[in-house]
Amino acid sequence: MQSPISSQASTERFSSRVDNYTRFRPSYPHEVITLMQEKCGLTVHSVIADVGSGTGILSKLLLENGNFVYGIEPNKEMRIEAERQLLDYNKFSSIPATAENTTLPANCADIVTAGQAFHWFDIEKVREEFARILKPQGWLVLIWNTRQEDSTPFLKAYEQLLRTYSDDYLNVRHKRPELEPDSPFFKEWNHNLATFDNRQVFDFEGLKGRLLSSSYSPEPGNPQYEPMMAKLQEIFDMYKVNGQVAFEYITQVFYGRVDSRWNAQ
Repeated sequence: MQSPISSQASTERFSSRVDNYTRFRPSYPHEVITLMQEKCGLTVHSVIADVGSGTGILSKLLLENGNFVYGIEPNKEMRIEAERQLLDYNKFSSIPATAENTTLPANCADIVTAGQAFHWFDIEKVREEFARILKPQGWLVLIWNTRQEDSTPFLKAYEQLLRTYSDDYLNVRHKRPELEPDSPFFKEWNHNLATFDNRQVFDFEGLKGRLLSSSYSPEPGNPQYEPMMAKLQEIFDMYKVNGQVAFEYITQVFYGRVDSRWNAQ
């Protein structure tokens, strides 16, 4: 099953957005680490392959837990930023590779993670690759911060802004058929799901940076950019409280064991 976005496009979409991505994308609740400790056998000795590691947001949480982390990231600009952000962690190994061909040795990882990235992968190819690099009975942990679209009037207005000004938004948002609970992928994987609340608060410059960190957001030079920014200012002024607005997320964590045939056990 192929992604609707080409492999080349998916690995290059964030090249011009690294600064905003680093500064304004949310991290994950620490409860994710606690969950992995309690349910996936995570210890300080666990070796993690963080696939699609980007600027190192999830890798940092795992490094802070004391883990050795392979950061697998094909995008040069994001990978360099992760190396800069995680320079002080001697257990971080930055790997210029794709999810479909990580270049890692077989049976090297206790856990494979993907934070905000799995929807970009070629699912049929990564099934085989993840089974190859995981140790027997290893764990796969897929994590998304899912922005709430209608939990507040501000978030409803922000969602409408994306639908109005981004030609690409509906094409690349995370809700892909192969990731739905009744899809063949999830039916063949005996996974579990845990959810946590997550939140960010922004002034206008932060809100602007958060918008521009998204791969589907028009950038300067695009004819939609200036109208979008004017509308963003209008929405911010309408809904701000003490000069700030809030993004609310549900952090979804899908986790389960994977055997050599991919079927979880």
